[in-house]
Parts: sequence; C-alpha cells; structure tokens
Amino acid sequence: MQKDTPSGRLVSLDAFRGLTIAGMVLVNNPGSWGNIYPPLEHAEWHGWTPTDLVFPFFLFIVGVSMAFSLGRRREESTRAALYKKILWRGFVIFAIGFFLANFPEFSAERFKITGVLQRIAVVFVLASMLVLNSGWKTQLKLTLGILLGYWAAMTLIPVPGYGPGVLTIEGNLASYVDGILLPGRRYHGTWDAEGILSTFPALATCLMGYLTGTFIRSGRSRSEIAGWMFVAGWGAILISLFWDIWFPINKGIWTSSYAVFTAGAALEFLAVCFWIIDVKGYGQWFKPAVVFGMNAIALYALSEMTTSILFTIKVGETSLYTWLYQTIFLSWLQPLNASLAFALTYVLIWYLLMYVLYRRRIFIKV
Repeated sequence: MQKDTPSGRLVSLDAFRGLTIAGMVLVNNPGSWGNIYPPLEHAEWHGWTPTDLVFPFFLFIVGVSMAFSLGRRREESTRAALYKKILWRGFVIFAIGFFLANFPEFSAERFKITGVLQRIAVVFVLASMLVLNSGWKTQLKLTLGILLGYWAAMTLIPVPGYGPGVLTIEGNLASYVDGILLPGRRYHGTWDAEGILSTFPALATCLMGYLTGTFIRSGRSRSEIAGWMFVAGWGAILISLFWDIWFPINKGIWTSSYAVFTAGAALEFLAVCFWIIDVKGYGQWFKPAVVFGMNAIALYALSEMTTSILFTIKVGETSLYTWLYQTIFLSWLQPLNASLAFALTYVLIWYLLMYVLYRRRIFIKV
C-alpha cells in the first residue's frame, strides 16, 4: 500500500472502472441467492443479462489502462525491467485470487485454482507480452485470429461422446478440456466459467480494450475520439448479434460473439463517460464512481474476503451474513427487495470505506 497522487489520469476510465467494480460487488452480494431480480443474475447459459457485462467490462478496462501505463513505462524502463514488473504484477494478482478462491477453508481436497482475479492475471500477462512485441495492426490481426480460431475450435473439433459443434454445458469443447487439464475443484462441478480454453477469447477482450486505449492516445480531438467509440461500439454490437446466429452469446464459455458484444457495450459505456467527463467537463457527476475506481482490485478482494468471513461466523444455526439479511432487511421488506437492499447497503458501506482512503489519497496498487 502506498500514498500516491493520481495526476494525469483519464478520469472517465477511472469512473468506468469504478462503476464496473461497484456492479461486481452488487451482483456478488445479494441478501439471498434465491431472491434476485433477473437483471442481477447471470444468464442460465446462452444469452446475456446486465450482470454478464461486468467481468468483460473489467477486462476491457485492463486493456485500455495498459495502453496508458505501458506507453509511459516504455519510456522509463528497459524491456527486461518491464517484463519483470509485468510478471510480478500478474503473480501477485493471481496469488490474491487463489487465496480468495480457497479462503477460509484452504483444503487440499477442495482447492480451486481458477477465479476472476486469476483470469485477470493471466490475461494481463499474455496481453502485455503481446503488445510489447507488436504494433497495432498485428494486435488487431491477433485479436481477430483468436476470435475466429476459438469459433472454429468450438464448432469443428469433436468432443468424445457428443461430436463437433455441441454447445451444451456438458458437451462443449471448453468443458471437456477443463475436465482433462484443469486441476482442483471447478466452480460449477463439471465446468468452470474461468476455465482454460475460454481464457483465449477473454484475452481478445483485453486486446480490444488495448486497441481502444491506443486510439484514445492517438492525438485526435476528444470529440472525434468519443464519436468513433460510439460508432465502433454499435458496429461491434451489430456484428455480435449477427454472429450469435451461429455461435451464441454465452458468458460461461466466453464465446467469440460474447467477446465482441461485450467489447461493443464497453465501448458505448466508455464513450458516454468520456463524452460527459473529458469532453463536456462534468466529472463531478461521477465522483463516487472515481472513488471506487481508484482502489478497484483492493475493493474487490476485501469485499470478497469479508463476505467469506460473514458466511463463516455462526449466529445460532445460521451464518452472520444470513442473520444480518434476515434481521435487518427481510424483517420488513419483501424477499426480492430485501435481498436487493442488502446488496445496495453492502456497496454503500464499501463506498464509505473507499472514500476514507480516497480523501487520504491512499491508493492501493498491485
């Protein structure tokens, strides 16, 4: 942890990151998993909900941020020093994610290696190495190659017992590969949303973010940048909806159409933030989002750990988490509203804690 001054930052990106991480905390902490409004749940399999946008938005933001951080560090560090920093940061993020995935049990029989931060770490390292050794044209070709290659693999390579092109939970290639190669416990038993094969299209999501960040840094006028982001975003969304006919939008296996769709949605969302904050100068409207965005990974890790602790502590026959939900919210609200109120209160509490850090200019860097 260190004190720092966030000077020279793209405030709209911090706001976008803050809104994304706040959304992540919100959807991860309902009062009851049995009482959730549909937009705050993941799609059962094919299709999407607003909740399915949260994780790819964060990976897209990682890519945009890389365009700024690596651009600056290239001028300040040697290539070897950059590699060292990238690998160390990836290791630390992965280690935090691994800790959270197994906290508080740490059971050798039930250990889990995958998770949100683990995927971010792997994608960050791979994307950083690629962009440090290629230009934007090569990066664009790599992104297209990954998306098309994943589509081909998922639809043409036969899975034993199912054949080629089966995209059910049990019969798809990504689940089959995870079953063979992925060690430890899988989140959904037979498959994992952060599995091995689906990490490749997630890498494409990050690379699309990096290409966006490169465009933002291109020296064009801010109005022109915002306009082109709007156009590119809608273009990506239309392409993905057309692609969905053959390769359905699906978060669980991070289909190529899902990667393009969410990148398009991220472009639209970032364009709105960029237009309001960086073009029109209304950054004060997004101050709460910036507070979240300045300590995003710390917020995610601390909130996840706190949730695990609340579920571990027992009050009678139930967990402290459930007891708080039932006593404070369910006692006077209908179940759906009580569950939502609990989640919103949880986000508010973390906002107040992050605001204290922000006011003291403490920004926890990984």
